[in-house]
Amino acid sequence: MKYALIGCGRISPNHLAAAIKNNLEIVAVCDIIPEHMENLLSKFEIDNSNIKRYTDYKEMLKKEQPQLVAIATESGKHAEIAINCLELGANVIIEKPIALSLEDADKIINKAKERNLVVCANHQNRFNKSIQKIRQAVEEGKFGKIMYGTAHIRWNRGKSYYEQAPWRGTWEQDGGALMNQCIHNIDLLRWMLGDEIEEVCAYTDNLNHPYIQAEDLGLAIIKFKNGVYGMIEGTTDIYPSNLEETLYIFGKTGTAKAGGKSVNMLEEWKFENELENEEKIKEENSEVPENIYGFGHNPLYKDVITAIETNRKPLVDGEAGRRALELVLAIYKSAAEGKPVKLPLDKCSTMDFYGRFDK
Repeated sequence: MKYALIGCGRISPNHLAAAIKNNLEIVAVCDIIPEHMENLLSKFEIDNSNIKRYTDYKEMLKKEQPQLVAIATESGKHAEIAINCLELGANVIIEKPIALSLEDADKIINKAKERNLVVCANHQNRFNKSIQKIRQAVEEGKFGKIMYGTAHIRWNRGKSYYEQAPWRGTWEQDGGALMNQCIHNIDLLRWMLGDEIEEVCAYTDNLNHPYIQAEDLGLAIIKFKNGVYGMIEGTTDIYPSNLEETLYIFGKTGTAKAGGKSVNMLEEWKFENELENEEKIKEENSEVPENIYGFGHNPLYKDVITAIETNRKPLVDGEAGRRALELVLAIYKSAAEGKPVKLPLDKCSTMDFYGRFDK
C-alpha cells in the first residue's frame, strides 16, 4: 500500500515508525521546510533514496497517488488537506483534532462517504493496553451501572514549546490546552461513558501563558444522556513538568483507573466477583513508553490498513474524531457564554472564541 506523510514536525516520527512497522510502501514525505523532511528521515535506519520529498502536498498527491496519507501538520490545516487527499482518492489518517470546526469535520466525513474512503482520527491512546482492558470491561458490563468518570490531564508546556511553532496556542490554527494536549483523554472519556451527551458546563482560563491566545486550563462537568456524569480537568500549568494523565471509571460493581504520563498504566482494577489476579492484570496491561505519545500509532495504523483492505470502518473513524472535537468546542462555548450548553452542536469553531483572553 503506497503511503505518504504530510507534515514532518514533532509527532511525525511516530507516524513514520508505524508505517515502517506495518510494511507500507513509503513513497513520499512533505513539509514546507525541507530540513524537517531530512531530519525526520535521518532518524530511521532505512534506505530513503526512493522516498520523494515535496514542499507542495498537492503536487505530491498528483504525482505519487498514495493510497494512504497521514496528515500531521498544524491543526488548522487538517481539514483542507484531508479534503484534497480524499478528492484525489487517498484514504487518510488525520492527527488530532480532526479539524477546528464542526462544519469542516462534517465536510471531511461526507467527502469520505462520497468517495468510499477511510478516514481515521488519530486518537492512538484508544489502543493502549490499559484502555483496551477498561473498554472490554465496559462492553462486558463489569462495572454494573456506571455512575461517573473523570479525565485529568496535568501537564506542562512552557514558552519554548510555543516558540518552536508560531501556530501553537492560536485560535486559527490550534486552540489551547484542551484542543491540543487534552483531546486524547477527552475522547476516551466520551467513548467510555456512552458518547451521547445532553449538557456541558465549563470554565476555561489563561492563567500562566500570556503569550498564547487560547486557554491553559479547562474544567468541565458533562451530563450524558444515559444518566452518567463526566468530569474533565485539563491544564498545561503544572510545575515543573508533565505530572500525569489519568482516566477513572466508577461503577456500582467496579472501579478502574488508567494512569501514568499518558493513560498507559492500569493502576486500579477492582470488580465484584473478579476471578483473575488483580495485580497480574494490572501488570499485564501496563506499558512504559519513551514519551507521552505512547505505543498506539502502530496498532492504529494496523487497524486502518485492515479497514481499507476489508472495506470496513476503522476503530477511530471520522465520526469519533468529530465527537471529540464537539466536546472540546462545547466546553469552550459554555465557558465563553457562562452557562450550560446543550448538545448536539451543529456549528462551532475555535474562531468563535477569538479574543476571549485578550487583556
